[in-house]
Amino acid sequence: MGAARRLGRWEGLPYWLILPTVAYLAVFFAWPTVQAFELAFRDGDAWTLEHFRTMANDAAFGDALRFTLLLVVVIVPLQFVVALGMALLVNAKLRARGLFLYVFLLPLAISDLAAGIVWSAIFTEFGYLNTILEGLGIIDRPYLWLDPQNQGLLLMTVVAAEIWRSTALVAIILVAGLQGIPREYAEAAEVFGAGFFQRVRRVIIPMLKPSIQVALVLRVILAFEVFATVIAITGAGETVLAEEAWRWKTSYFDDSVAAAYAVLILVLSVVSAGLILRLLRTPREQMAR
Repeated sequence: MGAARRLGRWEGLPYWLILPTVAYLAVFFAWPTVQAFELAFRDGDAWTLEHFRTMANDAAFGDALRFTLLLVVVIVPLQFVVALGMALLVNAKLRARGLFLYVFLLPLAISDLAAGIVWSAIFTEFGYLNTILEGLGIIDRPYLWLDPQNQGLLLMTVVAAEIWRSTALVAIILVAGLQGIPREYAEAAEVFGAGFFQRVRRVIIPMLKPSIQVALVLRVILAFEVFATVIAITGAGETVLAEEAWRWKTSYFDDSVAAAYAVLILVLSVVSAGLILRLLRTPREQMAR
C-alpha cells in the first residue's frame, strides 16, 4: 500500500509542476480577459452593445482598423520570408553562423518605442536616409517620407521598422524547427538533383510546418498589438486599434469603449490564428480529421 501511494503521488507530479504556470495564466490573463469582456458588454447592471456602437461610430475607428489590417497583411508575409532566409543562413554549415545569429538578435534588445524613434530619425525630412541619398546625388532636396497625406509611405516606414525590430523572433522559432529536421532528407533530395529552392519548397517547408504555425500565430498576434512604433514614426498621421484603445482609456477616460477595442483586437487575433492553423495543417493533423 505504501509503494502504491507513493506511485500515485509521483504520477500526479506533472500536474504540480504546471500549477505555477496555470496560476500565472489565470491571474494575469484569464481574469483580466473576463474583466475586459465585462467592461465591454455591461453598462451598470445591464448587458449592452452600446460601447461597441460608440467604438464603431468613432471618427478614427475606420482608419485604425484599416491601417491595422494593412500592417498585418504586409508585415507577416514579408517577415516570414526574411526570417526564413535568416534561419536558413544560421542553420547552414558556415563558420560565421554564430556571428550572424548574434547580429540578427540585436534588435530584439530594443523596445518598440525606441525602435520607432530610431526609424523616425532615419525617415525625417533631414534624417539619415535623405542625407545619404543627397550625398549620393540621387535626390537634390530632402524628400518627405513621413507625409501624413501618403498612407503608403507611412505604412512602408512602419513595416520597415517592425521587420527590423522583430523578425529575429520569428527566425529563432524557425531555426529551432530546422535543427529538428534531419539533414539526410535535404542531402537525399540534393543527390536526386533538387536545387536549393526545390529543397526548401519540397522538403524543408513541409517538415517545418509546426514551427511555421507557431511563428506565424505569434507574429500575427503581436502585429495586431503594434502600438508604440506607429506613434513614434507617424505621430498623428496614422492610428491603429491598440492606439485607439489607449486613447479612450487615457484621454477620454472611458474604460468600457477601451475594453471594446481590446475585445475586437482579441477576436481578430483569434480568428487570424485559427485561419493560420487551418491553412498550415500538417499531414498528421489532416489525417486526424
